[in-house]
Amino acid sequence: MHNFQELKIWQKSMDITEQTYRLSAEFPKEEKYGLTSQIRRSAVSIPSNIAEGAGRNTDGEFKNFLGIASGSSNELYTQLILAQRLGLISEDEQLSNILKELEEVQKMNYTLIKKFSK
Repeated sequence: MHNFQELKIWQKSMDITEQTYRLSAEFPKEEKYGLTSQIRRSAVSIPSNIAEGAGRNTDGEFKNFLGIASGSSNELYTQLILAQRLGLISEDEQLSNILKELEEVQKMNYTLIKKFSK
């Protein structure tokens, strides 16, 4: 078992989730049950799956949840780009920072998955 709160990947993904919630709070009200909800679900899925996997009994189970977190990070990246293309987000420093941190989490996740594949 791993202490998920000590994992840098979990800490970074929590930061991304917080930033994503703040960014999506500025979306129009008609997006509340659309893209806003979807973006928030994918964002919170990343640290949630890392935490759940860390609490499992085997590295294989942890690896499986890291795979789910990886899919959620790709989903979030796609949704943020779509929100920008739709004009819900301007291409500003806040979006750039989130995308940069998301890419870092994806690299960290890939490295962890490879570690558990040996």
